[in-house]
Amino acid sequence: MPTPDRTSLDDIVRAGRDILEAEGASKLTMQAVASRVGVRAPSLYKRVKSRDELIGLIAESAVNDLALRLKTAATIEPAPDAREHLIALAHEFRAFALANPAGFHLMFTPSPDLTRPDVTLLARAAHPIMEATAQLAGPDHALEAARTVTAWANGFISMELAGAFQLGGDVDRAFEFGITRLAAALAA
Repeated sequence: MPTPDRTSLDDIVRAGRDILEAEGASKLTMQAVASRVGVRAPSLYKRVKSRDELIGLIAESAVNDLALRLKTAATIEPAPDAREHLIALAHEFRAFALANPAGFHLMFTPSPDLTRPDVTLLARAAHPIMEATAQLAGPDHALEAARTVTAWANGFISMELAGAFQLGGDVDRAFEFGITRLAAALAA
């Protein structure tokens, strides 16, 4: 097996994140991660102090990925108006969550300080939404508007991930309806 020097912290976090997404939190063990990166479990402790620290690093990795996706979405093709811009960001937020449900869950679940993402990382991820809501609701209401959008999207997506929409209908259409109405309300 490779020595710990051949295994980077990034490799360990990526392996942990892959296990978490594919197999769930109960299968995320130091042994499973060690096997995935090709070292013995005790070797991981030279890079990561505990499973809780690993979960915190996985949460930060997810936040960083979301931040990059939102930043990229905000700069690729600027929308013709602020409402369309916010709608595009909300769709990217949802796409991230559907592709990374466990990572998404880590961002929005109360957790011990050791596993909670750093607030500066969360602020960086929220920045594109803050900019969009500032354009819609004005700079004095940007934070409240961003919180409203995030709370609505988080609730919708959490229900979607939980399979809670049981009454039929098109969930994509419902998401579009909600974010379009919310963007219009913020612009009013």
